[in-house]
Amino acid sequence: MSKANQFLDEEDAVSPVIGVILMVAITVILAAVIAAFVFGMGPPEQAPQASLRAGADTFTDGTDTFSVVKLEHQGGDEIVLKSANTRVFVDGTAAVIVATETNSTYNAGNLMYVFWDETDDKYYVDTYKNTTGDPENIASSGDIVNVKVIDASSQQMISDLNVRF
Repeated sequence: MSKANQFLDEEDAVSPVIGVILMVAITVILAAVIAAFVFGMGPPEQAPQASLRAGADTFTDGTDTFSVVKLEHQGGDEIVLKSANTRVFVDGTAAVIVATETNSTYNAGNLMYVFWDETDDKYYVDTYKNTTGDPENIASSGDIVNVKVIDASSQQMISDLNVRF
């Protein structure tokens, strides 16, 4: 047999090894793509970036004066004041957000008030100085009240503020 025909008759080759490597690589890439869809490897959801300032304030219902926490939106993203979007905690206790369609957004320059209602034994948050039930002082002189505003969808903190009365 001549040397030229020897190469044509040889059946040993590298192509089966390369084929196996390519099949394994395709399987790994396909598994990674499926895992990315299943586990949702998108970018993490971002909480609204807003600058809030808190301070002590008073509210008069005509006969009595009560201490409240006043939160001022100083700039940044809009905050939606609905329990599905935003949670407010006062000294670790969840506050009830009182919002209607007309006052459900909290933009730069807006105010928000935190009240303590003794009848319901709950904190209330509203964009107006409204109270329901039997309001009581949220704190006494010298007390410090911690207010946290958290974005519900991303579970990220928007603001963590301490108010000294």
